[in-house]
Amino acid sequence: MTVLPVATLRLVAGVMLLAWALHGHAGTACAANAAGAGTISQGLALAQKVVALLDGTGARVALVARVGQDLSRYKLRYSHFAFAVRDHAGGQWSVVHSLNHCGTAKAGLYVQGMGNFFADDVFAYEAAILLLPSELQAPLEKVLASPVQLRRFHEERYSAVAYPFNTVYQNSNQWCLETLAGAMAPEGDVVTRAEAQGWLQQEGYQPTLLQLTPMTRLGGRMFKAHIAFDDHPGEYRWSDRIYVVSVESVFEFLRRRYPNDSQRRIVALDDR
Repeated sequence: MTVLPVATLRLVAGVMLLAWALHGHAGTACAANAAGAGTISQGLALAQKVVALLDGTGARVALVARVGQDLSRYKLRYSHFAFAVRDHAGGQWSVVHSLNHCGTAKAGLYVQGMGNFFADDVFAYEAAILLLPSELQAPLEKVLASPVQLRRFHEERYSAVAYPFNTVYQNSNQWCLETLAGAMAPEGDVVTRAEAQGWLQQEGYQPTLLQLTPMTRLGGRMFKAHIAFDDHPGEYRWSDRIYVVSVESVFEFLRRRYPNDSQRRIVALDDR
C-alpha cells in the first residue's frame, strides 16, 4: 500500500473540499450527474410549486435560485441562479442560464424547462425567487428573447471562482449579474463586460468573500480545469481573500437598488 506524505494528503483534502463546494457555486452541465427517478420526481414537484407561485404574481421575468450544494461553510445557502422567463420560445417559464461543460473550463448558455432546472441531484429541495420591478423586467425580456443579446455578456472561459471585476473568466452567476447590469444601466451605456463590471462597481455591488487557504488554491488550480485564481488581484489572492459573484450578493444588490419593488420568496418542497 502506498502511503502519501501528510502535505500531499492535506492538498488532496483541500482540493476535494474546494471542488465539492464550488461545483454547486457555478452550475454544471454534466451527464455524470444524472439524477435517479426519486430525485427527478422531487425536482419536478418543486418546479411545479415554483411555477404556481410565479403564475400568481403576473411576472414576466424573475430570478430563481437552487441549493445545489451545502455551502454553509461559506455562510451561503444558494449555489446557482438563473432567469425564469414566461412565454419564452423554449416553452412557458423557461430557465435561461450559463453552465460549464462537465468539469471543463468552457461554458455555454442553456434554455431549460423549470423541471430540468431542479432535476439535478440538489442538496435541498428549496428555491429562492426574486421578483423584479416591471421597469427591469421589460428590457430583460427583450434580451432573453434574442440569441445575439444573450451572448453579449457571455464568456466561454469559465472559472467557478472568477473575479467579479475582471473579464478573463466568468462563472455562471456572473453572466446573470452582468446581463442584469446591461438591462439596469441607461440604454447604450453598458454594452461590454468591462462596462458592465465598471457600472456594477460604481453602483455599489459587493461580491462575496471566500476565505481560501494557499494550499486549497494551489490544489484547485492544479487538479481542476474549471478553477482558476490568476484573474484575482495579488493583494487579495495572497491574503486568502477570494471574491466571487454569489446568489446572495446579487439578490442583496437588487434589493438595495429596488427596496420597494423587489420581493424575495422562498419555496420548499416540504412546505404545507
